[in-house]
Amino acid sequence: MQIFGVDIGGSGIKGAPVDLDEGDLAQERLKVLTPHPATPESVADGVQEVVEHFGWTGPVGLTFPGVVTGGATIRTAANVDKGWIDTDARALFGERLGGLPVTVVNDADAAGVAEMSFGAGRGRGGTVILLTFGTGIGSALFVDGALVPNTELGHLELHGHDAEKRASSKAREDHELTWEHWAHRVQKYLAHVEMLFSPELFIIGGGVSRKADKFLHFIEGVKAEIVPAQLQNNAGIVGAAMHAAKSD
Repeated sequence: MQIFGVDIGGSGIKGAPVDLDEGDLAQERLKVLTPHPATPESVADGVQEVVEHFGWTGPVGLTFPGVVTGGATIRTAANVDKGWIDTDARALFGERLGGLPVTVVNDADAAGVAEMSFGAGRGRGGTVILLTFGTGIGSALFVDGALVPNTELGHLELHGHDAEKRASSKAREDHELTWEHWAHRVQKYLAHVEMLFSPELFIIGGGVSRKADKFLHFIEGVKAEIVPAQLQNNAGIVGAAMHAAKSD
């Protein structure tokens, strides 16, 4: 069974058909740059380009980098245009895609569901937290495999700052930090999250999951096991398709 997944991020919009039996992309994904400003209409243009590239005519699952309530309404927009707030994203994308069945889910929640089903969290009980490090920091919290949606732990305060302003992948690039210096920031952030939730496992997702060998060994003093996401930066696409299949 195949469903189309689209992962909308602060820097890119990427999508592909997903093989739900394998938990992997059925074709090579297409990525387009996220427009700036990332308004609802301009992002919808990008999504339309990605979906139409494959000639897709079935259900489409989409992620969004913010809180999504009721499977449709956007409540926060930290790394995209503020015009998204209170937008009915399901209606917007459904109309732009010519009436195709559309579902919308938080991006980190989608990535987490994919990792718990097919990746680093498969078969793990207890408290598991996936954190995606990209333009911001997304989070997905699981308790015995059940998702607690829309946690947004990237916005916890850390040393007087929004955590993602200090420890996201974008912060590493903006401040030209070495991997070691950035890892120390991530370590402080993980220790703070661990103090609040006492997880057994942290899964590190986002684009940096491909480069885990550059920084994970610098992180010390965190009791929880820390592993890179196995689906790497495709987890959001796979999770979006899984969400669409479940809703369908």
